[in-house]
Amino acid sequence: QVQLVESGGGLVQPGGSLRLSCAASGIIFSIDAMGWYRQAPGKERRLVADITSGGSTDYADSGKGRFPISRDNAKNTVYLQMNSLKPEDTAVYYCKMVYRNYYSNLPLYAWGQGTLVTVSS
Repeated sequence: QVQLVESGGGLVQPGGSLRLSCAASGIIFSIDAMGWYRQAPGKERRLVADITSGGSTDYADSGKGRFPISRDNAKNTVYLQMNSLKPEDTAVYYCKMVYRNYYSNLPLYAWGQGTLVTVSS
């Protein structure tokens, strides 16, 4: 089994910062990419940013310029540094991993349980 454990969410005032972390564990042969998605109340889950094992990044408009993504391959951990937070950033943030195990070369997908970020004064 594979597990993704997220941390770092919470309540922050507008203009503040938070850093989200997501650590993967379990039977993992390799990780293709890790990323962050968010889901606001009544809305669809959408990409914020993702990063490949080689370091290539992709940002949605919501994350571009304010939420740099990074990863520590040795720790199977991805980070999202959230700066200049706005009330509209309030959402549950989910970590997603695309990986391969030892039994198949097909890409597999795993999601974290989500961490709530609330931006409010």
